Amino acid sequence: MTHLNGPSARDGTHKSDPFSKVPLNVLPPEFYAARLSKAARSRREDGIRALLPLESRPGLISLLAGKPNAETFPITSLQFTMRDPTRPGGDVKMELTEEELNRGMQYGPTSGFHDLREWMFGLQEYLHARGKGEGWGVSVGAGSQDLLFKAATALLDPGDAMFVETPVYAGVLPIFHALECDMIESADKLTFAEVHTDAQGICSHSLRTMLESWPASKPKPKVLYTIPYGSNPTGVTATVERRKEVLALSREHDFLILEDDPYYNLYYGAASRPPSYFSLEKSEPEVGRVLRFDSLSKILSSGIRIGFATGPEPILKAMEVHSMMVNLQPSSFSQVLAHKVLSSWGYAGFSAHTARVAEFYRAKRDVFEAAMQRHLAGLAEWCTPEAGMFFWFKLLLSEPGAGQDVEDDSEDLIRTIALKRGVLALPGTTFYPSGRRTAYVRASFSLLPAEEVDEALRRLRRVVLDARKALAKGSK
Repeated sequence: MTHLNGPSARDGTHKSDPFSKVPLNVLPPEFYAARLSKAARSRREDGIRALLPLESRPGLISLLAGKPNAETFPITSLQFTMRDPTRPGGDVKMELTEEELNRGMQYGPTSGFHDLREWMFGLQEYLHARGKGEGWGVSVGAGSQDLLFKAATALLDPGDAMFVETPVYAGVLPIFHALECDMIESADKLTFAEVHTDAQGICSHSLRTMLESWPASKPKPKVLYTIPYGSNPTGVTATVERRKEVLALSREHDFLILEDDPYYNLYYGAASRPPSYFSLEKSEPEVGRVLRFDSLSKILSSGIRIGFATGPEPILKAMEVHSMMVNLQPSSFSQVLAHKVLSSWGYAGFSAHTARVAEFYRAKRDVFEAAMQRHLAGLAEWCTPEAGMFFWFKLLLSEPGAGQDVEDDSEDLIRTIALKRGVLALPGTTFYPSGRRTAYVRASFSLLPAEEVDEALRRLRRVVLDARKALAKGSK
């Protein structure tokens, strides 16, 4: 495999086996055709965009698209300064070439620019030991949220059941809830099968129990949504044993895995980083049940809005046809800028940069946890996050031995009382599809300096102590 301005995958941390000649059992396109949603099957390609790739054919004179003439674009040059990940404190001056600038100001392919997609192909080989020809493709989107929405609409119909690990990233719940409202008029609603998580990630044993006891009269869930590294909101990273059992279950019970992985490169756990689902499935009897989502938001820029999906090409194609209908393509300018940075770094430079970013957040985590120990020891319980930028902690609102029959609830305490005291966080109920009561809270530690972290948790301590007093008084 040829990499653009980067080292061979042999230099990566996850190395392919050069002696492996066993052909992979890649699931065929017809496997996915039966699993696409009615909406995905009914969409048709844009007649113009479907032909845009032909414009690159040598010698062809195109009268196809209504593209604006580059001579009318007001931006004629662009220079910027970039941090050099191989030299801490060193900056490099960069400039887009005329060709790059013109490409960034113009319409582009729905699936993303070729050079950027090729770089991402190489990245997936470098990080996950997956090469071309193994039944997968890459599609660029306007952030992974954009791609997640399009994947969900490509795979789920109103009334379809799905698995979500819980607590779950709150940003995907409106996507799943809105599908039947936006796509098809129906009184049916998506059924969420909540799979619990613990300190080792998704509880694969619970998932197995749910599947083996699933009512025979009801179709089993078609997909599982999971964040395996630094799960938002819990910060937990799933163990390799749990991942392998989930992969086995996906084959035994015929569901697809949506591997949402924005924190893969923000892993700072003490143990070695476990391989991704996308990497592990290469050793499965069947390959092609994982649709992976990566994002540049947490490691390059959130405002640049670049994410990419990696997985079975028939699903990516259905997502791209959706893009043709709504936003045509990801931003050309963002793609050109991202590729300029990434290709100048190469894969080794990319790894050096992400390692520095991960270390930055590890230090932020340590500052936050030290403040938690000072102010909330005995008033909250938590597991130390291993990736990402969140703490997930349980408030102990009842005095020890108070004998509460109902679990404490953080909703009003955090959303109303803590806010009045000058602390803004998220009550745990936000992260459950059922909206059930819970004493958990999510707090982000990505931005605040140490002194503001300390003050925020000092204020929260007073809120919890006052709540304890009120509960004790009310129980008398």
